[in-house]
Amino acid sequence: IINTVQLSTSDYDPACLPDLLPIYYRRLFPFSQYYRWLRYGGVSKNYFQNREFSFTLKYDIYVRYQSFTTQNELEKEMPKMVPYKIDIGAVYSHRPSQHNVVKSGTFQALEKELVFDIDMTDYDDVRRCCSAADICSKCWTLMTIAIRILDRALREDFGFHHLLWVYSGRRGVHCWVCDDAARKLSVAARAAVAEYLSLVKGGEETVRKVVLSDPIHPFINHSLSVVERYFQQYAIVDQDILGSKESVDKVLALLPEDILSFPDLAVSYKDEKDPMKQWDRLCDLVERKKSNSRKGGQYFDKEIMLQYCYPRLDVNVSKGVNHLLKSPFSVHPKTGRISVPIDLKELNTLILLSLICEELERPRADEAEEDDMKDQENEQEAGERRRIRDYKRTSLAKYVKVFDRFLEAMARSRKGEMLKKSDLQKDF
Repeated sequence: IINTVQLSTSDYDPACLPDLLPIYYRRLFPFSQYYRWLRYGGVSKNYFQNREFSFTLKYDIYVRYQSFTTQNELEKEMPKMVPYKIDIGAVYSHRPSQHNVVKSGTFQALEKELVFDIDMTDYDDVRRCCSAADICSKCWTLMTIAIRILDRALREDFGFHHLLWVYSGRRGVHCWVCDDAARKLSVAARAAVAEYLSLVKGGEETVRKVVLSDPIHPFINHSLSVVERYFQQYAIVDQDILGSKESVDKVLALLPEDILSFPDLAVSYKDEKDPMKQWDRLCDLVERKKSNSRKGGQYFDKEIMLQYCYPRLDVNVSKGVNHLLKSPFSVHPKTGRISVPIDLKELNTLILLSLICEELERPRADEAEEDDMKDQENEQEAGERRRIRDYKRTSLAKYVKVFDRFLEAMARSRKGEMLKKSDLQKDF
């Protein structure tokens, strides 16, 4: 569960980026793990080499179709180019850096992780504490709910195993589904998964965005069990959705006329001042209405809970194979926060570039001994050892550890698949 975090950026000065980013790419960025992730065990030839990277440079200069042959090349280029933001695209049929010289029509996006983007701005109609790019620990609960619901569904309903959850660096979370089967999905299959997971439908003009039918689908029941755990504290207490006439009217607008006409409803909102009891009264009325109805299930209370709390997905991000998404360990230039992997056991993910660079400069007693060891190594090994030593001195270390655990699980799975194939072929 999320710890209380202060998500203020008041201490951040964007003018420090030109000084801090070169230090970050030279001494802290986890290139070894990053390369290990994106080459996926080297099972497919040129998988890393044909991956598109997109860099946003200083002054908002946008450079697409970057690609790199090796980890070493990536390590040399990043500190030279100093990207303010890194996006990852698809694995293409040819090297993206050569897309202009490839015969017209043959440069195709072949594979990419199945990705999901949940952005807090999509919840602006149901949160009162913040709006637009602002977030706080109260509305961050929405991201916790989203992760709990989608992680379970992707694992249990679709059978995926390798899910990397990443803080976006500003106001949301991203999910990278890295299973081999997920990376090979067609546009239609990606859209089908995203649609299955989408419940909140309609734009600003749509008042009632969640409509449930009887019987409720098992996936929705699973999702409701998560939402019900958080709803009262999040919506009734923290967002105070029954605390003013305007916010009460927004809730009542989601109810049909026949429930609104119940005399008890008007009385409860006039006389009852405790928001929790107001909500309980509303739920009681829905139950009474349901028992008197011949139409079968009516789930207006559940629809309200889902409308206020259910994850809001950008389906277009998920269905496009060539859609770009911000890379893990990219820095967000507007906040100075790093897009770090999320540990589902501890959903506190705020980490500032300025903080880890400051931590890096603190002297340590054991450095002289490590420098002696470094003199005995070749240059590349020394650089790798130095980088590991450097990030381990900072708050970045625990997030790299989360990434390491994710990569280890993928490697074990890959090894298991290869042993299975070997056994089937009797190739001992």
